[in-house]
Amino acid sequence: MHLNSGETIWALTIAFTLYAGWLDNATRRIPNWLTVPGAFAGIAAHSMTGGWHGFLMSIEGAGLGLAILLPLVILRALGAGDWKLMGAIGAMVGPAMLVLVLLASILVAGAMAVALMIRERRVKATLHNVAILLSGFFTFGLRPNPEVSLDSPSALKLPFGVAAAIGTVLCFMATRWQV
Repeated sequence: MHLNSGETIWALTIAFTLYAGWLDNATRRIPNWLTVPGAFAGIAAHSMTGGWHGFLMSIEGAGLGLAILLPLVILRALGAGDWKLMGAIGAMVGPAMLVLVLLASILVAGAMAVALMIRERRVKATLHNVAILLSGFFTFGLRPNPEVSLDSPSALKLPFGVAAAIGTVLCFMATRWQV
């Protein structure tokens, strides 16, 4: 069986995200030793298969992933490992597919968050925290809230790497069902 370059890059991306999701679920960390080589692997794969154009597309994907999620990292609503994971995924899939993978990952993370807050019986508290964040945003702009952040010991946290892995697999499957 011969894989074309697109299939090879998808295989690399899926293997990378599944491992990152497993690691995030197990340790609640996505380490630099995974994300940095992942980004370089995406850049190298696209450079070898697409030359200069592939290199630029990969850099654009990484940059877009990092730029879109930077405000959430600054607000402490997203961990730096999750941020770098999406940058690496962007390097692997390019900017156009990154947008779809990110949207799918956000939807999966939202479903995971709803299930977690129901399981932990924290629906009312979570909705209250969302109201506080929105009120603060409209009053003070984009500023972190120490009571509602990853740094808060009482905050519910979920492994975004799992959502990114599921989102990536869903996007891969969607590209295969395309008519």
